[in-house]
Amino acid sequence: MPHDGEVAAKLSDALLAWYDRHRRHLPWRAAPGTRPDPYKVWLSEIMLQQTTVAAAGSYFLRFIEKWPRIVDLAAAPLDEVLKAWAGLGYYARARNLHKCANVIASRYAGEFPRDFAELKALPGIGDYTAGAIAAIAFGQPHPAVDGNVERVMARMFAVEEPLPDAKPILKSLAAGLVPRQRPGDFAQALMDLGATICAPRKANCLICPWSDRCKSRALGIAETLPRKRAKLARPTRHGTAFLITRNDGAVLLRRRPERGLLGGMLEVPSTPWEATPSPIPQNHVPLRAKWRELPGQVEHTFTHFHLILEVWLTEDELGSPLPDENYRWVPRTEFASEALPSVMRKVLAHALDS
Repeated sequence: MPHDGEVAAKLSDALLAWYDRHRRHLPWRAAPGTRPDPYKVWLSEIMLQQTTVAAAGSYFLRFIEKWPRIVDLAAAPLDEVLKAWAGLGYYARARNLHKCANVIASRYAGEFPRDFAELKALPGIGDYTAGAIAAIAFGQPHPAVDGNVERVMARMFAVEEPLPDAKPILKSLAAGLVPRQRPGDFAQALMDLGATICAPRKANCLICPWSDRCKSRALGIAETLPRKRAKLARPTRHGTAFLITRNDGAVLLRRRPERGLLGGMLEVPSTPWEATPSPIPQNHVPLRAKWRELPGQVEHTFTHFHLILEVWLTEDELGSPLPDENYRWVPRTEFASEALPSVMRKVLAHALDS
């Protein structure tokens, strides 16, 4: 969807002038006149997928302190990376982060490729992240279209077609505005505009640098956009978690398979998570012991389903052998530093408080 060249230039100039006055100071963002570090751009963009700027900041600083270069991250054990990631959620991102670091270290001698197609082919890097790295780190005129930018485009040009169907239109609109000069600053300016001015619940049109040309503002529909298709009901799954404690207070945990939901993370062993509660959960217990069912349930909502877990508890007084190599005893004092997903921290809190 092409723009008039003069209009596009005026819009990009206005946005960049606003950005020069109001840019956010973020730990991964290069100072004006300083060349951005591709490693920091990439790391921040991976962290910001499904995570807020406020939540990502401290994690980013810890990663950079622990692994100042991408080759350092590549050399780190995956377990250490998962531990450092714990709390950010969506752990497939951490696994892909480590895979990507290894590819760049081995195939590209520790330097990010500049080619958009090569960037997009790296583990965990999609169209948006490749565009962000190409524009911000390498000054290439690529659009970086995330949810913030989709919202700005939908409102700016009054696109009423619902998401996700409108994505190609919105991307085309954004691409048509990217200037040849300062494309990286333009990408970051659009992100800032969506995060601070053209926000999800409130469009602060009076202070927006694009308000005079915004079609949805003229129509009085800015805060109704972007439209979204009605969501399907989120299904519920059920399971039973089996918490085993030892005399010294350690808890038996299991590492999940590398692939799939929460891959590679530690968990309290459980039954499969099914649409209906297991009629005989004892068929899945990791140790034969005297179990007792705890009152109450643990509930957790994932992106695509809601989970309800019953919790059974026992103490291994005999020092039974571990069921297999995926199990290990973890002292309670080490829970905070382990790669435990939020749902498992809920299970542990529920059981140990009981």
